[in-house]
Amino acid sequence: MTIFLDGIRLYAFHGVLEQERRVGGWFTVSVRVQYDFSRAMETDSVNDTLNYADVLQVVKREMEQPSQLLEHVAGRIARAVISEFPGVEAVKVTLVKQNPPMGANCDGAGVDVELIRA
Repeated sequence: MTIFLDGIRLYAFHGVLEQERRVGGWFTVSVRVQYDFSRAMETDSVNDTLNYADVLQVVKREMEQPSQLLEHVAGRIARAVISEFPGVEAVKVTLVKQNPPMGANCDGAGVDVELIRA
């Protein structure tokens, strides 16, 4: 069972270049969380599932902390989701920097991070 947030657009200050961390840019984050919400399918209660608004708050909080590497940011998001929500079995975070400063016309450059609860 998977709960997901797809294509969250956020303005943030990540990058190796000082200018990227000063000026900022647009990023897209997608999060897929393995979580057993079978009880919520019966009860229709948000108390029996993972509230995706709570996951969004974790994503926003971690995106607000400037970092040089997308790998670092995506790892922080994934670890925070696993840590803060005990029922999470696994999480996948996709983080894309829109219009990266690398001299290429592309939709973005990014990383995928997948963590499984030990």
